[in-house]
Amino acid sequence: MIKELSEKISKGKEFRFWEYLDKLEVFVNKFDEKNSGTIEKNVIINGKLFLGKNSVIKSGTRIEGNVVVGKNCVIGPNAFLRKNVLIEDNCKIANSEIKNSIILKNSNIPHFSYVGDSILGENVNFGAGTKIANLRFDNKNINVAIEGKKINSKRRKLGALIGHNTKTGINSGINCGIIIGNNQKIFPGKIVSKNLKSL
Repeated sequence: MIKELSEKISKGKEFRFWEYLDKLEVFVNKFDEKNSGTIEKNVIINGKLFLGKNSVIKSGTRIEGNVVVGKNCVIGPNAFLRKNVLIEDNCKIANSEIKNSIILKNSNIPHFSYVGDSILGENVNFGAGTKIANLRFDNKNINVAIEGKKINSKRRKLGALIGHNTKTGINSGINCGIIIGNNQKIFPGKIVSKNLKSL
């Protein structure tokens, strides 16, 4: 699933990314609980954790539900990983909250960010305070623009798809149901309210 997803993102085309989130719970449940890394003191784990080789869960981190963390990752301090999170190899997640999301390899979410019901490609870097919205004010299903057409995701909660090598500046925001292509740069304080093509 992950290789296929990465290749699909590489093509730089808009697609129904939420279909991968629909498969996420089943995917993470296939992993047996395992600790091949280091878990510091004062870490709370409620649910199943698969921790890859040389990865570290730092003090103050809270994990709820089933979470898979790859090799050579640093999680925390004070990170909050909620149900159904998959983090690939060589990622850094600091004091941020991640929920029901896929983070591909070599990506960083370092400071005070929120990622919910979203997919981040490879080599993505979030500036401090980057937030992804995943819920409309009216609680209706989230529509996603794909090739100029609005598609009903049939999901009340849906964040964004962020392409490979994309970077965000501090305090940037991304509306729900947004697709940001590869190699984009989101300036500090920018609110992304429509899809951005790959560069």
